[in-house]
Amino acid sequence: MVQAQPRTGPRITWPPLPDDFKLIDDPVENIQQPPLAAALTDALGAAQLIRPEMLIGSNFGLVAGVDGDTVVKAPDWFYVPRVNPVPEGVVRRSYTPQLEGDAVAIVMEFLSADDNGELSIRSIVPYGKLYFYEQVLQVPVYVIYEPQRARLEVRDLRDGHYELQPPDAAGRFWIEPLGLFLGVWRGERLAQTVNWLRWWDTQGNMLPWSSEQAETERQRAEAEHQRAEAEHQRAERLAALLRAQGIDPEQVL
Repeated sequence: MVQAQPRTGPRITWPPLPDDFKLIDDPVENIQQPPLAAALTDALGAAQLIRPEMLIGSNFGLVAGVDGDTVVKAPDWFYVPRVNPVPEGVVRRSYTPQLEGDAVAIVMEFLSADDNGELSIRSIVPYGKLYFYEQVLQVPVYVIYEPQRARLEVRDLRDGHYELQPPDAAGRFWIEPLGLFLGVWRGERLAQTVNWLRWWDTQGNMLPWSSEQAETERQRAEAEHQRAEAEHQRAERLAALLRAQGIDPEQVL
């Protein structure tokens, strides 16, 4: 008699979200979470790194079937390189990897004062977030950030398990799916001075937000205006000097 082999992991399927599935509408645990997520996306857009086939979201349901149950987790920020387009007029209310496009490449969770299972490996309902991202979705990069203490951790999926990535000499972490570094920067955005997450390129340049780009362009335009005004005044002074000497400026300038 051949004995049945024990199961080594959950049975994973990729079902669409049922029409009658009630998405949990929990309040945001930390008032900084929406601005943090928005700032990350804004910088990518300002750098023209967002393409139509990508899916980038915040507090948006990621769906998987685990042992026959539909499980949904809504990370604070996530990135999918390519998704299938939805029909015109249809609003995407969730995302099921494999069924609707590529696997999720990056997930981020921003810690609040309460323990919400970001590091939980609970393998039964309700599943821990780390377990779900590691063993079910198998997301290559899992970022956990505590804004109050500016503590950033990046986990890379290696051989089926997450390993902490050490920071580089500048305290930043390489995010392979985007080809960018991620780090902490303290400063002001939208009248909030907090510890923001920022992107850096491989040359060490921080990707500006759209507001910073606009300010840089305003300063450039102002500098160009001042240069043109100074050139105009110089020409006027020279013309006046020539006239004083009885010379027609139009014949010289």
